[in-house]
Amino acid sequence: MTSIAFFANHRVRDDLLATFALSWPIVLTNVAINFMTTTDVMMLGWLSPEALAAGSLGFNIYMPLFLFCVGVVSAVAPIAAARIGANPNDWEGVRRVGHQSLISSLLLAIPFWIVFWNAAPILRAIGEPPELADLAGRYMHGLQWALAPALLFISARSIFAALNRTAPVLIASLIAVAFNGFANYALIFGHFGAPAWGVFGSGMATTLSQSLMFALLIGYSVLDPRLRPQKLILSLWRPHAASLAQIWRLGVPIGGTITAEVSVFAFSAFAMGLISQESLEAHAIALQIAATAFMVPLGLGQAASVRVGHAYGARDPAAISLAGWTAFGMTMAFVLVSAVTMFAFPRQLISAFLSTDAPENALTVALALSFVRVAAIFQIVDGAQAALSNMLRGVHDSRWPMVMALAGYWAIGIPVSFVLAFLTPLRGLGLWIGLAVGLAAVAAMLLARWLGKERRGFI
Repeated sequence: MTSIAFFANHRVRDDLLATFALSWPIVLTNVAINFMTTTDVMMLGWLSPEALAAGSLGFNIYMPLFLFCVGVVSAVAPIAAARIGANPNDWEGVRRVGHQSLISSLLLAIPFWIVFWNAAPILRAIGEPPELADLAGRYMHGLQWALAPALLFISARSIFAALNRTAPVLIASLIAVAFNGFANYALIFGHFGAPAWGVFGSGMATTLSQSLMFALLIGYSVLDPRLRPQKLILSLWRPHAASLAQIWRLGVPIGGTITAEVSVFAFSAFAMGLISQESLEAHAIALQIAATAFMVPLGLGQAASVRVGHAYGARDPAAISLAGWTAFGMTMAFVLVSAVTMFAFPRQLISAFLSTDAPENALTVALALSFVRVAAIFQIVDGAQAALSNMLRGVHDSRWPMVMALAGYWAIGIPVSFVLAFLTPLRGLGLWIGLAVGLAAVAAMLLARWLGKERRGFI
């Protein structure tokens, strides 16, 4: 479909409205969940700069492994969507694949708990300062238990998305955001009679919040009169070899793709720690600002994978193309606005995390300003790759996108980052420029992949 034909198609308006209706609760859910992390970062910053740096290090161990797991279990969304597209009444098929995603959540959590428990020795082994590594380890001893309930929530949320039930997920997330802020304030600083656990308390607050979100979705699945008879969550989770294999076959490359990107950012955090503590603190702030803005492209992409999945199950190439390009266009419109905002008002954004007028923060603020401006530029290519990768997941294409992500981030982005950071005076700014180059390379390769599949009718 050419661009002229696309915009002239009378179905575009309907598809825009349908994509918006599906995506806005997903976007707000992503923003809400990300705001939990933002709350953690902000309150750790209030505790001390050392706590902020330690939380950043610990979180950058947690996040790549967590998002790999998310990629695996969230594969249930396009799979269930394709089943619904082929047969809207296939409740048995949706329940079966949904249970495999829930089972996978528990299977994935167990080995990674061991890794997270040993975060401090891992950080010391890669050269981080021992005191900072030990503090990060205490944070992880609280955060690690969030993994299982978080993955169970992602599994349930993905099932609901395939069924176009996104509002209850949003409500659960908003309730959890409020609870997370309260729990952080209580458990970090010892308010309301709670123990003053410091960084450990922040991790435990996240664990309790993730558990609450999953519990709320269980409650909704029981209360909804149409979902209750289907027993999508609250029933015996029986393994089914073929469905489990289908989820892992699609999900492992998705997890690999997500991890390839996120691990680059985690690796850059470790490198920032080797440059200076101020660079690490500025990096944590800039990355959190960029991650918050990214929640909208991520949500639009997740909606794209469902809508493309519905069309893919119905074997309708024109509908697949329309659903994909609609989500892509909406994504690019948003990232242009967010990029301009980040470039024009970086100081105001940074002020949410620390005082920009305090003399002791001057170096951190100066570094964060430069990092946020680069992040503004790569918002555009980051949004593009997020939309395209999810569009491809909708047609159950995940292996080659994973290869492209590995090539773009690790064969291009990381080498450029390290050359600019350690062989030029750019230092931390060079790392951020390299990250932008890697994102642009991945976006270009994914675009070529989608156009090629479109020419072949998505066969």
